[in-house]
Amino acid sequence: MKFRPLHDFSALAIVVVVLTGLTAFTAKAADSKATTAPDFTLKSRDGGNLRLAEQRGNIVLVNFWASWCGPCREELPKFEEMYQRYQDLGFVVLGVNVDDDPAKAEILLSDISISFPVLFDPKGEVSRLYDISAMPTTILIDRDGNTRLVHKGYKSGDEVKYEKALKLLLRE
Repeated sequence: MKFRPLHDFSALAIVVVVLTGLTAFTAKAADSKATTAPDFTLKSRDGGNLRLAEQRGNIVLVNFWASWCGPCREELPKFEEMYQRYQDLGFVVLGVNVDDDPAKAEILLSDISISFPVLFDPKGEVSRLYDISAMPTTILIDRDGNTRLVHKGYKSGDEVKYEKALKLLLRE
C-alpha cells in the first residue's frame, strides 16, 4: 500500500477529533478515581447505632442536612422517593443530621415523612471527617465503599443528577 499525502484536511480533522475525544475520556477517567469513603458509626433515630461499613454491597447515598436549612427541607422528600423506588436493588439512604441537638431534627421530621435511616452527628465528628462545608451535602458511595459523587448544596432538579449516577452504579 502506498502512502498518499492528504490534499484535503477532512481525514486529518477526523483523526484529531477522535484523538481529542480519547484524551478527554482518559482524563475524565483519571479524574474520577474513587476514594474510599471514611467509615463512621452514628446513633440512629431508632436508638441503635449504624456503621457505614455494614452497608458494603449496597449503594449508599449519605446526605448531610440540618433543620435550619431550607434546601434540606426541600431535598429530603426527594431522597425518600428515590429510596422507595430503588431500595430493593440495594440502595440505601442515610440522612446525617448535623444539628447540635437531635430534638431540632425531630421537629423537622415531624413535618416530613421519611423511612430511611436518620443518623445524628451532634458533635460534628463525621461532618469534619467528610470535610462538610455546605448544607446540604450529598455523597454517593458505590458497593465497594468508594465515594463516587460529592455534591454541595441543593437546587430543584439536582435529584435527577443523583438518580442518573445511581442508575450507572446499579449497572456496575
